[in-house]
Amino acid sequence: MKKIAVVGMGSWGTTLAILLAEKGFPVIGWEWVKEYADAMQKENENKLFLPNCPFPKNLNATNNLEKAISFGEIIVLALPSHAVRNIISKVKSKLGVKKIISLTKGIEVETLMRISEILIDEVGISTKNFAALSGPTHAEEVSKKLPATIVAASTSEKFAVEVQNIFMTNYFRVYTSSDLIGVEMGAALKNVIAIGAGIADGMNLGDNSKAALITRGLREITRLGVKCGANPHTFSGVSGIGDLIVTCGSKHSRNRFVGEQLAKGKSLKEIIDNMKMVAEGVKTTKAAYHLAQKMNVEMPITNQIYKILFEELSPKIGLKNLMTRSAKTEDEF
Repeated sequence: MKKIAVVGMGSWGTTLAILLAEKGFPVIGWEWVKEYADAMQKENENKLFLPNCPFPKNLNATNNLEKAISFGEIIVLALPSHAVRNIISKVKSKLGVKKIISLTKGIEVETLMRISEILIDEVGISTKNFAALSGPTHAEEVSKKLPATIVAASTSEKFAVEVQNIFMTNYFRVYTSSDLIGVEMGAALKNVIAIGAGIADGMNLGDNSKAALITRGLREITRLGVKCGANPHTFSGVSGIGDLIVTCGSKHSRNRFVGEQLAKGKSLKEIIDNMKMVAEGVKTTKAAYHLAQKMNVEMPITNQIYKILFEELSPKIGLKNLMTRSAKTEDEF
């Protein structure tokens, strides 16, 4: 069986590293903090990010990035989006011939590039050797083997099917897609709307408002995604509305948590400083805001979330701005 390197051993990277090892693949997980990597290797467990989930014998951890990349015939990227370019640049001479599967959900703020575009720009990979794996899959539940679905998207049908076969289990169902743009855009943008859902929860706005937010948020995601070249039908699937629903409603959602805390009066810095893991939606909101301006796409919810995060707009004013916009048909923005 092919050797697999998981680059990034947060809760999600660790969950899938365990899943792959349990299927019999030789797996090595790279963790950028040496202290954490050494503890994982010694204790056969990621006690910081995924406690009570012991490692199979064929899963090892390391802080040596070159060792991990050299080991893996397939590379699984489980990094925060803002760290992808910096980390892959250190080993790009070894990455060009590797097959890469991305678990990362985000858009690079400085370039407005999706993860596949960053790898093309930095490493020169072929999209035929790249897949994005995305869907409503919180690590806290998948690690307990609760049923979940996900989508493997690639411009190569052959590689998408290969990824499907690699990850499929009796509790982890993998679908394939050829719409790489749509799956990457849905994965990134749903985190922006989830911050809005958290704000709604923090303001105790009720179920009606959250349903409206998710529905109109999906329209924004679809509108921008299609302008970037995505298939609109992708956003009605597992990696679109499916991921959006779980991220907006789950107690496990870090992005929803950020919004909830903002609505309770905490500053963004205070919230981020007290979180162990990254809430991708914060940086993605900035990227989405500027990408929408560049593509001339109107995204009213995203605009208000951007102003709340980065311009100190009151959530109450943001809500008022959305609710008092000029009357429109449902197809309008």
